[in-house]
Amino acid sequence: MAGFFKKLLQRFTRRKVDLDELEESLIGGDIGVPMTQHILQALRAKGRSLEADEVVDVCREEILKILPPQIPSLPEFSGKPCVILVVGVNGVGKTTSTAKLAHLLQRQGKTVMLAAADTFRAAAIEQLDLWAQRLAIPIIKGQYKADPAAICHDAWEAAQRRGIQYLICDTAGRLHNKENLMGELSKIERVLGRKDPEAPHETFLVVDATTGSNALVQARQFQKATGRLTGLIVTKLDGSGKGGVIVSIQHELGIPTRYLGTGEGQTDLEVFDPRTFADSIL
Repeated sequence: MAGFFKKLLQRFTRRKVDLDELEESLIGGDIGVPMTQHILQALRAKGRSLEADEVVDVCREEILKILPPQIPSLPEFSGKPCVILVVGVNGVGKTTSTAKLAHLLQRQGKTVMLAAADTFRAAAIEQLDLWAQRLAIPIIKGQYKADPAAICHDAWEAAQRRGIQYLICDTAGRLHNKENLMGELSKIERVLGRKDPEAPHETFLVVDATTGSNALVQARQFQKATGRLTGLIVTKLDGSGKGGVIVSIQHELGIPTRYLGTGEGQTDLEVFDPRTFADSIL
């Protein structure tokens, strides 16, 4: 996003901003059509032509209005684990994000357990297991093609027995238009709900910032399937200049970004800060 607004300033430095060109630029920056129209309406309300720096200020102001002023912290309970379900399509960095979130909580002094509930991809079990060994975090896993809901069930019982504060369940990557896989997510939720009526307490959708509007399509479908997406983990923001998807998903679906993936290292996950993000786009 920072790259987008710098280009915007450079493009219109020596002339008034053409709103048709601006509309094209905003949509091209993954802001999305509804949010773009919202920004253009705010600009037209000024009743005069604007310089580039004024346009950027209005864009920033409107984005700040959409983003929540503060991102909620993860809940913490006494006598039971906080269950976090991590979902998303294939190839967005879901398993790696699961491990990095576990490490972030670990660095905050929290106790964490992982559940390898992506049993449709044998490599995913091995990948998460390697992360667990590297980070010295307990993991519950099963065989390839085992029942993911059963893995989550066993993990919940193990987490409660050991007094673990956070249980993070890595689920299979699935296409958002595959009803049977979406149905499997519902089964996992039902099984967890029998152990704790409020579980899962958080359901995070992992999206790749570089996929642009496709990330919004994914968010729509997963929101429809689960009915309870509580946040996004946005990956591949390291140097991509992308990030408009954060605004478009918040604007259309009301799903806040909770964490940003900024690299490949185990510490390259940070809590999303709306004001820092808004400041960074200038």
